[in-house]
Amino acid sequence: MVGRVAGGGEGSRADVGLVEGALVVTEGAVDALVVAVRHQVDDVHRREELARMRLGHAHVVGVKARALDDWIRTDFKGMNTQLEELYFADRPRTEKYGAAIKQRLVEDGRLLIADLLKEGNTDEGFDSGFEPLGDVGFYMAACRRHDITEPSRETRSPLQEASALAMQLGASLGVIPRFASCHLETHNRAVNGRYKTFTSLDDEKVFIDYNTRGVFAFIRASEALRNCLPLGVSHPITYDLLSAAKIALEDVYNSNQQLFERLDIDRFFYCVRPYYRPHRVGLHEYRGANAGDFAGINVIDLLLGLCRADDPYYSQLLVDKFLFMRPEDQLILRDCMRRKSLLDSFLEVPKKQRNSDWFQRNLQMFVAVCDTHGKVAQQHHHQLVEKFIQRPAHDGDHSQQTDLTASGPPLEVLLRSLKKLCDMRSACGDANGIETRYADIQQLREYL
Repeated sequence: MVGRVAGGGEGSRADVGLVEGALVVTEGAVDALVVAVRHQVDDVHRREELARMRLGHAHVVGVKARALDDWIRTDFKGMNTQLEELYFADRPRTEKYGAAIKQRLVEDGRLLIADLLKEGNTDEGFDSGFEPLGDVGFYMAACRRHDITEPSRETRSPLQEASALAMQLGASLGVIPRFASCHLETHNRAVNGRYKTFTSLDDEKVFIDYNTRGVFAFIRASEALRNCLPLGVSHPITYDLLSAAKIALEDVYNSNQQLFERLDIDRFFYCVRPYYRPHRVGLHEYRGANAGDFAGINVIDLLLGLCRADDPYYSQLLVDKFLFMRPEDQLILRDCMRRKSLLDSFLEVPKKQRNSDWFQRNLQMFVAVCDTHGKVAQQHHHQLVEKFIQRPAHDGDHSQQTDLTASGPPLEVLLRSLKKLCDMRSACGDANGIETRYADIQQLREYL
């Protein structure tokens, strides 16, 4: 599983505002009035143009929602790509490039979102609302990436229509009012063979392709472990399920390895990662999307017993990510938080049964699954985090940048937190005061 850290922050925080007086992204009634007056006539013509371009056919989510979705897949992606090529030639500065492109991106998106908000016809089932939430979330994330918005200089998001629609959809769906990683991975609907991306850059596609493969492999492993629960650790089919979980985790490892070999470090750091930064929706600032925002990886942690829901650090991690997951994932994770782990179930097996064939066979496979999960955690931390985040941040003198990470805290704080999680998943024996299941895993090894 990859992509656990994302974020960015390029150059100074000049108040971009989209030069030429076309759009002032500051707060206050006067500014809002100026924007409204200046765009009143242009809005009519631009809406007509966008309608001709986008509204050729209807979809179950509604004509206006489809118009926004089509724009995200085409013009929006094209404008982001143009801007990334401009930025990449003068890393990491963004504020002095592409003012006209930024203006068009903001205005085209605003008009489409305003039409959808005015229509109000977004309550046609969960999926029909979840996809538009992703679309408006992509738009807001792109505005943050291009420094059109910046949380530290705002008290509320200047993207008023987008904020209103995102909050309406998020509240009705029971999720965070911004795009989440599943909008790019597990629930990113392809049209004519192409799924949604921010740009047309090859490295973004590589990143999403292999992340998605990793996520689904984690989900396969988690489902296999969940199916062990009603059977118990002595059931003969539990061995098959544990074997399936191990194979799935090996798939994660192999997918990650291919990603690390194919992904360009600078393209990822400067052109992919910045779309995952925190930004405001309405009054509140929300952390960026995280590739770990799905239940599967935590289900594995909990059911293997390597992490515990009553651990203060780990429980905080779970609380922070709940609303970034789809409701069905939230239910799965809540259920697993109250279950006895497989590790504890093996530890409770009476001494007289420990030499039985079922115990030796199933325990051996269980320990192998734990080892594989730990190997993936080590791979993620030492190859993705260190190679693609820590090293370029240091080389580019970005380590002290306050908005570098998707999660919000400074890089060094986040790195310590990620190391703690890696040690827990690896059942590390020298974790510097962090409580892990190292002793319990060693006890089980002695039974073999």
